[in-house]
Amino acid sequence: MRVNGIEHELQLDPRVSLLDTLREHIGLTGTKKGCDQGACGACTVLVDGERINACLALAVQYDGRDVITIEGISRDGVHPLQAAFIEHDAFQCGYCTPGQICSALGMMAELRAGMPSAVTLDVMAEAIAVTEPELKERMSGNLCRCGAYVGIVDAIREMFARAATG
Repeated sequence: MRVNGIEHELQLDPRVSLLDTLREHIGLTGTKKGCDQGACGACTVLVDGERINACLALAVQYDGRDVITIEGISRDGVHPLQAAFIEHDAFQCGYCTPGQICSALGMMAELRAGMPSAVTLDVMAEAIAVTEPELKERMSGNLCRCGAYVGIVDAIREMFARAATG
């Protein structure tokens, strides 16, 4: 399995989830186990650039694919989205933050690719407007018990503004 650019040779029971593989067999504990039912998003990781709930995925399904966890999103320190989360106080206890950040990165790629959401007004538009309802809908699968949603949306919005200007 290739995780954060590193190949891992693993002998696993085929019923082991990707989440348990990351945490218990590879030692990457940044990805959190929240509900273990795919409802909270704390376990969100990127696979080939797409966001998934690692608790619902079997590790064997991802053999040969690129898995990126929170530990692997930046090769040289703090990722700009992590910095934006800090700047906008987008976390309180921090438990959901790794999943929020991975989900936001996947969501940003979806928006750039023109993938509509349930609240996209014009599904035929070449570019989807990065509105507050659009961001909230796209991040709705990631829950924060502390209620840091305002900061989370502000941090993501800042990332889109940075990308548009630079």
